[in-house]
Amino acid sequence: MATTADIRNGLCIEFNNDLFTVVDFQHVKPGKGPAFVRTKLKNLKTGKVIDNTFSSGHGINVQRVERRPYQFLYQDDLGFHFMHNETYEQISLPADMIEMADLYKEGQTVEVLYHTETDTPLTCDLPPFVELVVTYAEPGVKGDTASSTATKPATLETNAIVQVPLFIKEGEKIKIDTRTRTYAERVKE
Repeated sequence: MATTADIRNGLCIEFNNDLFTVVDFQHVKPGKGPAFVRTKLKNLKTGKVIDNTFSSGHGINVQRVERRPYQFLYQDDLGFHFMHNETYEQISLPADMIEMADLYKEGQTVEVLYHTETDTPLTCDLPPFVELVVTYAEPGVKGDTASSTATKPATLETNAIVQVPLFIKEGEKIKIDTRTRTYAERVKE
């Protein structure tokens, strides 16, 4: 069994009969009293993030997980459909398991996190950046705002709406940061 000395970001553990991944941790050694580890844990089923403190040396139950590459095929009433990039096996995931569903584009590569003991999918993650075409954006007029970091809403090819700088026009391909759901840069072709 592992201990709190083995805690690191991304580690998957069993806690309160559920699977959690470590989002953030901090080893704390106060001047008075025993050391402890302060953590932020994300529930892999619900997506909820909780704070928890483990005493130093406390045993933790590490779970084995595996990331597998899949290609997004399509979405229908049954959920989101994916194909494994190497075995061509197809799987279907329910819509409640998909975060930022409006940024998924057909043919896009994603990673599905599997619990290796039960061989069940836990999460589906987009790459850190996705490239999408702007299908609608109001024309931005310089001088309309008081600040230099003015933004406007833009509709993308997947019907997602994100804030972009005023100089972005319809038909341009832009890069979106999927971790923060923000505009990153224009894609030069």
